[in-house]
Amino acid sequence: MSYKTIVVHLDTSPNAHPRLETALGLARQFGAHLTGAFAVFSPEPRSLYVMAGTADYYRDQEERREERRAALERLFHAELRRAEVEGEWIAVEESAGFAVPRLGRCADLIVAGQDNLRDPESYVGDFFPENLILTSGRPVLLVPCARNERSTGNRILVAWDGSREAARAVHDALPFMRAAQSITILTVNGMHEAGTARMPGAEIAMAIARHGVRVEVADIETGAGGSVGEVLLSQVADGGVDLLVMGGYGHARWRELVMGGATRTILQSMTVPVLMSH
Repeated sequence: MSYKTIVVHLDTSPNAHPRLETALGLARQFGAHLTGAFAVFSPEPRSLYVMAGTADYYRDQEERREERRAALERLFHAELRRAEVEGEWIAVEESAGFAVPRLGRCADLIVAGQDNLRDPESYVGDFFPENLILTSGRPVLLVPCARNERSTGNRILVAWDGSREAARAVHDALPFMRAAQSITILTVNGMHEAGTARMPGAEIAMAIARHGVRVEVADIETGAGGSVGEVLLSQVADGGVDLLVMGGYGHARWRELVMGGATRTILQSMTVPVLMSH
């Protein structure tokens, strides 16, 4: 298995360019076809007409967005030529929350961005990354808002709890693992639900090693009330990790969104690219 078709979500936010650079690097590394899926949030114009002055504001915003879209499209094609990567540009008018998962279902990997609450242009819909993970049926590589100059996938940390979602993520990440310099399988005592049999990290490490890659195993005890997400973030920082691999939403989605959970913590505070599968 390799990544031969990659879809990257693009918008008018400043984070779109570094996200494109990440996707281009991966397309070149894996010899993949790259689809740039341009999708932004557009409010219903008629809903603004009831407020004085909003119609002109909406029109001005749309003109600026169109200028940014055209500039990004030119950049996309120029970067494809520079990187010698095959690809295509698709601008969608429908909701990004519907269009990007639909386009991504025919891909081997989807590249998207972390939500950036400080940048309105990055907003394309409520819980967009979460919905992409849950509805696309494909692995999603989320690129953090904070620009990261490191490469993606040289030092990999795998969050392993023996769940279906974690198993999907591990096998979806095998193309990265085959090229990685180091891979660590990390189990955390709080990462499995009470009453379920815990699968040792050594077992999945052995399965990965049969693909010809070197794997290390680590286990951390958090103690009562410990946050699995915080442990993962700490291990990423301390170990110089440049790719975190984990299952997304092992609990019910409403429970993680309301109560927290490792997935939610990582989505809010990630500092390196994260590959998630559901």
